[in-house]
Amino acid sequence: MADSGAVVRPGVVECRGASNPFSGVGSLRHFIAVLICLGCAAGARGQGNYEVQVYGSELTPKGVTMVELHSNITAKGSKGVVDGVLPTNRAVHETVEITHGFNEWFETGFYQFTSIQADGSWKWVGTHIRPRVAIPERYHLPVGISLSTEFGYQRPNFDADTWTWEIRPIIDKQIGKLYLSFNPTLEKSFRGPSKDGGYEFSPNIKFAYNVEKRVALGLEYYGAYGPAFSWDKPRETEQMFLPAVDLDFGKNWEFNFGVGVGVTQATDHLLVKAILGYRFNNHNHN
Repeated sequence: MADSGAVVRPGVVECRGASNPFSGVGSLRHFIAVLICLGCAAGARGQGNYEVQVYGSELTPKGVTMVELHSNITAKGSKGVVDGVLPTNRAVHETVEITHGFNEWFETGFYQFTSIQADGSWKWVGTHIRPRVAIPERYHLPVGISLSTEFGYQRPNFDADTWTWEIRPIIDKQIGKLYLSFNPTLEKSFRGPSKDGGYEFSPNIKFAYNVEKRVALGLEYYGAYGPAFSWDKPRETEQMFLPAVDLDFGKNWEFNFGVGVGVTQATDHLLVKAILGYRFNNHNHN
């Protein structure tokens, strides 16, 4: 998170205190309207309950390595095996994410997914790699922009689609104490029952507000609506609303906690998530 002189920035990294060309109530209304319209016009299978996070546009700085632990508990989920996929009810998903910044426009992340089942057994789920590019702040764009791609494998008893690719554009903006981020994500299966279904659309949205210098409260939204050009019926889509808090423990730390409620039959009904991260070799960055 940010140092003591900056605003807590929800998402992946802290606010850098960039200039604000969109200041003012009118611009804020327009930006919120765009996010809502894009989110509501969307349609996919989501991140799953391993990496529940709305991304910010800023990258891990050059030479810095970020290590994060994603801990997600499905307090109320599926209770039976469906198409060979294990139930999610009372499962604890632990994901280790390691991200290294190579320069001002490029970083790469690496994931190891695991799952602790309701019977206490701990299973390896899969691994992904995530290269990401961003437009540096020195170009002074009115919004933050980056593009993440994530490719990897997950075992078939955790996801019937075992090889997948995710394309995640990231658009965000800090307006005073208010932070907004929109991730209009596309997902593609290369092996499994969805491989011939084309790209699926999974919008993620985050609103957060700094209530204190080191505390931001917000609302995250995770959707999965089916094929990008042929959406599923509303009851078959995945929709989750997740109130969350971001805490600033210093420039090297990241902490996010939230409780999500699924509002459709296809969504796990209750999810608790926490993200704890630490930046190594971050001595020369604020």
